Amino acid sequence: MVEQVAEQSEASIALVESRAPIAVTEPVEAPPVNLKAPELYINRELSHLQFNVRVLEQALDESHPVLERLMFLLIFSSNLDEFFEIRVAELMRQLKYSRETVGPDALHPQVVMKRIGEICSAHVERQYKILNDIIFPELEKEDIHFLRRRDWSDEQRDWIKVYFEEKVLPVVSPIGLDPSHPFPRLVNKSLNFIVELDGKDAFGRESGMAIIPAPRSLPRLIRLPDNLCDGGDNLIFLSSIIHEFAAELFPGMTVEGCYQFRITRNADLTFDSEEVEDLARTLRGELHSRKFGDAVRLEVDQRTPEALIDFLLREFSLDEAHTYRVDGPVNLTRMMALRDLVDRKELRWKPYTPGMSKKLKQGGVFEVLRIRDQLLHHPFQSFAPVVDLLRQAAKDPKVLAIKQTLYRTGVNSDIVNALVDAARSGKEVTVVIELRARFDEESNLQLAGRLQEAGALVVYGVVDFKTHAKMMLVVRREEGKLVRYSHLGTGNYHSGTARLYTDYSYMTSDEDVGEDVHKIFQQLTGMGKILRLKKLQNAPFTLHSRMIDLINREAKHGKDGHIIVKVNGLTEPQLIRALYRASQAGAKIELIVRGMCRLRPGLEGISETITVRSIIGRFLEHTRVYYFGNKGEPEVFCSSADWMERNMLNRVETGFPLYGKLAVRIKQDLDLYLADNSHSWELHSDGSYTLNQPAEGEELISAQDALLRAFAS
Repeated sequence: MVEQVAEQSEASIALVESRAPIAVTEPVEAPPVNLKAPELYINRELSHLQFNVRVLEQALDESHPVLERLMFLLIFSSNLDEFFEIRVAELMRQLKYSRETVGPDALHPQVVMKRIGEICSAHVERQYKILNDIIFPELEKEDIHFLRRRDWSDEQRDWIKVYFEEKVLPVVSPIGLDPSHPFPRLVNKSLNFIVELDGKDAFGRESGMAIIPAPRSLPRLIRLPDNLCDGGDNLIFLSSIIHEFAAELFPGMTVEGCYQFRITRNADLTFDSEEVEDLARTLRGELHSRKFGDAVRLEVDQRTPEALIDFLLREFSLDEAHTYRVDGPVNLTRMMALRDLVDRKELRWKPYTPGMSKKLKQGGVFEVLRIRDQLLHHPFQSFAPVVDLLRQAAKDPKVLAIKQTLYRTGVNSDIVNALVDAARSGKEVTVVIELRARFDEESNLQLAGRLQEAGALVVYGVVDFKTHAKMMLVVRREEGKLVRYSHLGTGNYHSGTARLYTDYSYMTSDEDVGEDVHKIFQQLTGMGKILRLKKLQNAPFTLHSRMIDLINREAKHGKDGHIIVKVNGLTEPQLIRALYRASQAGAKIELIVRGMCRLRPGLEGISETITVRSIIGRFLEHTRVYYFGNKGEPEVFCSSADWMERNMLNRVETGFPLYGKLAVRIKQDLDLYLADNSHSWELHSDGSYTLNQPAEGEELISAQDALLRAFAS
């Protein structure tokens, strides 16, 4: 419905333009540009990859502490894993079943797959060069050593052998390959070894090949005891231990070679929503299949013989294009355990304490909100007041009901503990849990069970529309009447990510906001027609069309028009076309898009007044903010929604307006991000990015550092 309205709006504009009279004495205007032309759009998947490349670039930034540079390199691996599990898997599924679909860029999935392979191959190779040639040597200088087998002393080898015999041998299960032992089903992203063998086993079998799945219960990094080393932090890989003692798994046979590999599988959960009777039960049934979906990528040690690689490719029904030969461990993401094994604070980010206003520190959240709305910018400001609001509500006898959405929270978080306490104390607690938060499905199922056991009413939202809105509503009896306290946010109710992601929290006792939040909860838990809201915009009903209306209004202001949008992704074609039209009208458009962006800035006659930048720094930029200048009477929104199809048309989202000093503060934050010349990347019309740097004599500005200085201690 929203899409139809937006398309009709475009058609109406075109009709008005077509009726405009053309004077005979004036030059004939050029024909209107087709804003749906494929060349005006960047491919979504390739844009997503460019974001991952920008993350990898942080490993080369010498202004970051060396352990943080390593973490960026590992995050690149983690991001790439998910990219293959979801995005590449979907493209391969389309090609396999001849159900190819193209986006507004019109690139065929086959072409996209080829480009993905080229980009990933180049940057995975570059990633390992950075690790081996830069990061490892830098860590060596700091007395952090990753010991290779050839570097083990006799004492160290004796200790490692005992570790193998006591910790590895009892849980490892080597699998010889023969007619009675076919190739095993290997779990998604698990570390495995393919072994070449010579000789016959106890039963006279001579297969010549075996598989060793590394036990998933064992750490991939092991710290050697300090008394066996010459100082510093000394670590070895589990893969090195298995390599060294592989022969002991095949007594009486000769191990000719042992090579590590890892398979990545399709991890997306799919089911027919029309056939779902119980969403929770359906998800429980699907979760197991995630571990054994179709193979989409093979990573192997670059020393692996080609014959063995060909064998693995046949077993996984892959071809050479899906093979990545790497110079190091194939499971780099598991190196993140280093954070817990090495206590070197001087090689990490400088610690900070999130700021908090004096009034909120005093503890009476309801008293504060009765007087003034609160806007918090995490992680620079503490997430504690949000938790305190819920904790105080759970204990307050005047509180009658609590309603909340949960997307990614965790079973034992402070938020959930407070909800459990509230339910057990007899308050009406309603929780809308989005079970399908990708890779958090199992945790959310456990969360739902815990809340239900405490007596909370748990709702799973709407089957075809993920509930992505971040809302909390507290109903309190005060002086004989009911007062609603609301929290709306751009990020999840998770204290951990509130220290890692930048997000806004808005806390208010505004009656209209409270009524709007109440109505959205009604839509989620009950059934009925669309309810008219007073202040909030919500997807999939009004948010999309309202944004297009506001863009069109700025277009009418021409060169006086001004739009600033900060989101994680910009891919929705109708919004992009509206921005193109506003740019053609002369409006100034400044976009801060962390990840995927289909829009091409700087195109002559189309997007000349549009700039796009991406901020990559210490914290993951996660705020969603929309600013419309409106000729000096700006309208400012924060939201849970990115400007993507899924958010605007297929999810339950909220956009909430801010006024007065809070709106001014949002604009100041946006200006700071637009001034960043140290961790911002500029998007060019060809889809490439360059790192912004200060001009000679210009002050170095980092938005995140400036916000830390302003709010944190």
